[in-house]
Amino acid sequence: MTERMTAREVIALVADGFTPLPPPPDASRTDGTAVDGDGTAVDGPLGWTGYDDSRARASARTGEDESILCGTAEVGGRACVLAVFEFGFLGGSLGRATGDRIVAAYAAAAELRVPLVSLVATGGSRMQEGMIALGQLQRVAAASVRLRAAGVPQIAVLRDPTTGGGWATVGAGADVTLALPGAQVAFAGSRVRPPDADPAAYTAEDQYAHGHVDALVAPARLRDTLASWLRLLAPDTGVAGHDGTPAPPPYALRDLPLPATGWEAVLRARAADRPRAGAYLDAYFEVRAAIRGDRAGGADDRVECGLGLHEGRVVAYAAQDGGATRPAGFRTVVRLLGLAERLGIPVLTLIDTPGAANDAAAERAGAGPAIAQAFAAIAGARVPVTSLVVGEGGSGGALALAAPGATWVTPDGYFSVIAPELAARILKLADEQVPETAGQLRLRPQDLVELGAARGVVGVAGSSGHPAEPA
Repeated sequence: MTERMTAREVIALVADGFTPLPPPPDASRTDGTAVDGDGTAVDGPLGWTGYDDSRARASARTGEDESILCGTAEVGGRACVLAVFEFGFLGGSLGRATGDRIVAAYAAAAELRVPLVSLVATGGSRMQEGMIALGQLQRVAAASVRLRAAGVPQIAVLRDPTTGGGWATVGAGADVTLALPGAQVAFAGSRVRPPDADPAAYTAEDQYAHGHVDALVAPARLRDTLASWLRLLAPDTGVAGHDGTPAPPPYALRDLPLPATGWEAVLRARAADRPRAGAYLDAYFEVRAAIRGDRAGGADDRVECGLGLHEGRVVAYAAQDGGATRPAGFRTVVRLLGLAERLGIPVLTLIDTPGAANDAAAERAGAGPAIAQAFAAIAGARVPVTSLVVGEGGSGGALALAAPGATWVTPDGYFSVIAPELAARILKLADEQVPETAGQLRLRPQDLVELGAARGVVGVAGSSGHPAEPA
């Protein structure tokens, strides 16, 4: 279990300054105060005996008047709205007044055009307010939808514990979700789980492993990590945006002549010393941060997605690293494209895969639907997408990340409807005919340009061939 900090301690940990938002007009009262038969007020909207006393004790113990603090702040010099839960106040639970303040924080972020950063520590909805408390989840979800529609990003930091509706709305509903190592993160709180449940399933680490959390961040690194994300999600000009100009394709990392044969192109792309996507990302971006996982129980470490700065401009990226892409990888790409569309960020995809994973687990995880979603996301993108084949371009698993009319290729890349070996097998050809088959597939970089499958072959930096022009 991670150390539990108060809301004020968390604010001091991450923020350069904090100015509380004025509480909404009705946030200081218990909404819907009930009365008994003679008109005497009773505790809370349900008349829950002792609720008012519990609130008073929580306030005396924490120094706060509700379970959340909301205000404007700067993190690493970047403006944002902070919504910080105080777990010491009735377990950070959401009641009507909490909901009022969260909704006001979302509205302030939209009005100011600055990201909303939520630092969550909650046990869920407040039982003493019954359905009024539970209904706050719908209000928070609606406020989040409005903020997304306004193109303003949301970041959540999951502290210990983050359970119940707070996880299922503020936490899991953010564009980028970070978690403190050791934190309890789950929909089910510790006292309502099955007695034989695996305790690991309720941890930040397990949520990260299964694609529900983008990164585990130690408290000492939290300020810098948030500042980096704020820089990427909301550059100096306000929330991220673009002028309609596509991201330029990266330069090639090796100065090579074009391959003489199709089989030479295949062998180049499969060479162990050939630069991989990570090398291209390192050369292209001054700084970058990754998102991880499909938010549906899967993560594919062979696909890296995130945002980075290229020559001072924010670019979203999705990069295959040479392995077979799994369904979770395609769904993570779709998630990235959705984020880029909401924020108006151009996209760069790096293609390098022998193809989509085709084992039984991949089929059961929805390989076909996941690839279909990726095709649809690229085809329907309202932001410019640029693609570069940096290695193997294997069939539909590679094409799903390729931008029509804006796909480039390096001299050590190839693209093919099928691997030459598989084509030979299907056609019942001898093994020695595989190289010839590679030639017949016309998969060389220059073939791709001639066929219209690629816009051009990129050169190295400083060469006569600029990457924005066909070679």
